[in-house]
Amino acid sequence: MSEYHIPVMLDESVSALITNPDGTYADATFGGGGHTAEILSRLHIGGKLIAFDRDVDALENAPQDSRFTLIHNNFRFIENYAAIYAKDGFDGILADLGVSSHQFDTAGRGFSFRFEDSPLDMRMNTQGEMTAADLLNGSDEQALCRILRLYGEVDNAPRAARLIVKAREKKAFETCGDLDRALAEILPRGAEHKVLAKVYQALRIEVNQEMRALEKFLDGAARSLKEGGRLVIISYHSLEDRMVKNFIRSGNVDGVQEKDFYGQVKAPLKSLGSKPILPREEEIAGNTRARSAKLRIAVKTRRESI
Repeated sequence: MSEYHIPVMLDESVSALITNPDGTYADATFGGGGHTAEILSRLHIGGKLIAFDRDVDALENAPQDSRFTLIHNNFRFIENYAAIYAKDGFDGILADLGVSSHQFDTAGRGFSFRFEDSPLDMRMNTQGEMTAADLLNGSDEQALCRILRLYGEVDNAPRAARLIVKAREKKAFETCGDLDRALAEILPRGAEHKVLAKVYQALRIEVNQEMRALEKFLDGAARSLKEGGRLVIISYHSLEDRMVKNFIRSGNVDGVQEKDFYGQVKAPLKSLGSKPILPREEEIAGNTRARSAKLRIAVKTRRESI
């Protein structure tokens, strides 16, 4: 499990999640099962845990526990499954967003620029249709620029998009090395990895439709919680965290607050804490991927039908 993925802010997130050890909970991003194992260790015999993961590799990590059910699907469909497994609503839902260590470290998945010969795949669900290579070879320059700027916050996105289009005129993109070489002109010496990390993040987000899935998940999770239930989310980049913060604050990812007749904001959640919880220095020292993590906790203030 630890080799697959080291769970971030494990104690902080699970302690915030569980308010009733006999309740029904959801681990929306199962991965290596680290958070799941900790949740199960704190649940009584009457507790239940439902987990989701769209990556078939993660299914091999499923624990043998009668209280546990693992669903091979995108967490964006959580509301559909809540109607089956948590008819009275979940007592808590946890999501550890982003990419697992296993996905980053497996050369054949194409998530990391460290592996030059790796195919440009980047699909979290390997049964999905579009790969990163398909995206790079089939998108026009304007679309590529938008993706790089919006999802990667790449400073020179227009030039990067032009370099990609120019490179594919000679040879279609197939491997991570193809992409790395195409962008060589804009990679600052000694800090190449910083630009490439942004580019790969942008492509990964688009390939997996991560922002759309997160928006759908947040909406479904809020409706799937029982009154008093907790939503616990760990995010790793500003785009995710902004969406989560806006949704908790206003009930939508755009952060537009709507008020009812009495002047109350129509948001189903209330934030517990004015600022996100950050990982301890000791944790970052032992797991560098925790350095950008932010943990937000919210409670459901009113019950809606599933």
